[in-house]
Amino acid sequence: MYCMNAVISEKGQVTIPKRLRESLGLVMGTVLDFTEEEGRIVARKVILENPISAWRGRCRLPGGQSVDSYLKSVRDGE
Repeated sequence: MYCMNAVISEKGQVTIPKRLRESLGLVMGTVLDFTEEEGRIVARKVILENPISAWRGRCRLPGGQSVDSYLKSVRDGE
């Protein structure tokens, strides 16, 4: 857990310290959701797309096999 200070600019902007950005994987374009909880500001990284869905359909089985036939061949040691 990090404890770091930041100053709010005249426009209401805050720079998130580099060490914290890096540890949380915050890069340019990352969307944050802000809420107030018990007098504290809480920011959460918004996941815009299901990471599994992003990879769905990108992999192909050898020889264009169906999943069932591929699993059968692997299990049977073929």
